[in-house]
Amino acid sequence: MADAPPDPASLRRSYERGALNREDLAADPVAQFRAWFAEASAAPEIIEVNAMTLSTVSPDGQPSSRTVLLKAYDERGFVFFTNYQSRKAHDIAANPRVALLFPWLGLERQLKIEGVAEKISRTETVKYFLSRPTGSRLGAWVSTQSSVVSSKSLLLTKLDEMKRKFAGGEIPCPDFWGGFRILPSRFEFWQGGKDRIHDRFEYQRSEGGDRDDWDISRLAP
Repeated sequence: MADAPPDPASLRRSYERGALNREDLAADPVAQFRAWFAEASAAPEIIEVNAMTLSTVSPDGQPSSRTVLLKAYDERGFVFFTNYQSRKAHDIAANPRVALLFPWLGLERQLKIEGVAEKISRTETVKYFLSRPTGSRLGAWVSTQSSVVSSKSLLLTKLDEMKRKFAGGEIPCPDFWGGFRILPSRFEFWQGGKDRIHDRFEYQRSEGGDRDDWDISRLAP
């Protein structure tokens, strides 16, 4: 007989890897993200450093979360790609307000980003699509993402059809597939602390200020 799983209430961990101080923060949250992303990328305990939880809300108010992969970021925002017929895309069409979460738990860190999602240009989408491995490009044609399928064998049959269809030629980018950019309005950087005295810092766009001006506040853990 398999061992019983642990009681979740009994699980404890003391966060003591480090602290986050106000004087160490960059004035710009994207610069601070870049620094943390570099550190997470170099940490062997972090897998899929660009994995982020995307939360959306359906037209009837039901929140939904899933993991997607960050594929580009700059001062404009954070980019991921998906099927435009997926649940997440339909949610965004109805309500573009979304949230991202980077769970870099191996470093006792997490980062939350809130903002508005918008489609990127077709030129940006095609450029990225053509850089993908062959299998990933074929997969974009196979899956009507989020729809019900009766069996995996149907997907594999369609994959074989796409392989034959595009054999010997370029695999074009489907018009139902593309990228979204999250335009951030709020960041929260969280560093675990001993005795649950965590360090949390919030970046909010300054009221009436320049688009690049951010107010930084420490939050109670």
